[in-house]
Amino acid sequence: MIEKSFVSTGGREMAQVTFTLPDSVWADKIYLVGDFNRWNRSSHPLRRDRMGWWTLTVELDLGRAYQFRYLRDGRDWMNDGQADAYMHNTYANHTFVIITDPNFKHYCD
Repeated sequence: MIEKSFVSTGGREMAQVTFTLPDSVWADKIYLVGDFNRWNRSSHPLRRDRMGWWTLTVELDLGRAYQFRYLRDGRDWMNDGQADAYMHNTYANHTFVIITDPNFKHYCD
């Protein structure tokens, strides 16, 4: 699940994005990896909440499209069907996209 809210932090408008994975995802560690952190594989760990769900909230600049994926236990890439979009990458798979425009309307057919 991905939830977005738009907040003012230090006089700046930001997108506050919460990434959540269910408690059924078995892992020792899960990281959020994307272009917002230069694809760093360890800088954004998800944490387990009291119910066992994996969660992380990040603040991102408005008006951008950020690519991301999840990395489980340092070796398995995971996708998120709740992303705003996905795109093909050079490694013959997909990266997922979160759009931080407050006026963005998710298209569903």
